[in-house]
Amino acid sequence: MSYPDGRILLNSQREGQVSRFRAWVLLAVPLGAILFQVYVPLFFQFLRFLEVPLLVVVYFAIMRRSQISGLVIGALVGLAQDSLSNKPLGMYGIAETLVGYFAASVGMKLDVDHPFIRLLLSFLFFIVHRFFYWIILRAMLGKQMAFDIQTTLVLALLNAVVGVSLFHFLDKLRETA
Repeated sequence: MSYPDGRILLNSQREGQVSRFRAWVLLAVPLGAILFQVYVPLFFQFLRFLEVPLLVVVYFAIMRRSQISGLVIGALVGLAQDSLSNKPLGMYGIAETLVGYFAASVGMKLDVDHPFIRLLLSFLFFIVHRFFYWIILRAMLGKQMAFDIQTTLVLALLNAVVGVSLFHFLDKLRETA
């Protein structure tokens, strides 16, 4: 893709067309991401840093450009992730619902097909997700957990780089108009 005018903001709703996906893509990709999150770190410890379900939520939310879709995708993926983890039920559900909503809101205003924007959004939403998770853990469960900003920034950068590659792959699964 080429970006001759270098714009990243959308001037009208018509410029930001909603991406359409087949039903099997909307089911298989989040399911695959959740299974990746659960099983791959058991065999490859060095991949524990990847938050593939979060990246999938961000991708579908920014590409669908609908806050309701972002909420639903975030909630479903988050609750499925909660049900397969040893964390309290609803922690990822709440955090990813909020991320899905905000990602869709941003997707309505920016040219989210631009790779740099995708890198930046993946980076920022990883940090937002971690921050929401930290707040929910402290406020709702009363548990103390350190929010290590340096580790979070490094993990956000690694996830953002993986996210750009994942988003490029997922672009190939979009329906053509």
